[in-house]
Amino acid sequence: MTKARVEILNEVSTEKKEDWNLCFQNCIYQYDNGIKQSGFRFIWRRPNGKLQPARGQARIPDKKLLFSLLEKAKEQGWF
Repeated sequence: MTKARVEILNEVSTEKKEDWNLCFQNCIYQYDNGIKQSGFRFIWRRPNGKLQPARGQARIPDKKLLFSLLEKAKEQGWF
């Protein structure tokens, strides 16, 4: 199994104070076999600021939240 290190280039989030935040990120995936790929991901950030590692996908609670994160990224010029 190939593992990847993820470099976060840009991020927008729900910005809830002292709560879990859903983040949308623009990343570079650097695999241990030397391959690099760019892409996007949704990931949860814990109240302590650390990312929530998960083998599955980040659950997006509703489409309003999804579209608001995409719009924030678009306004910042990276999506």
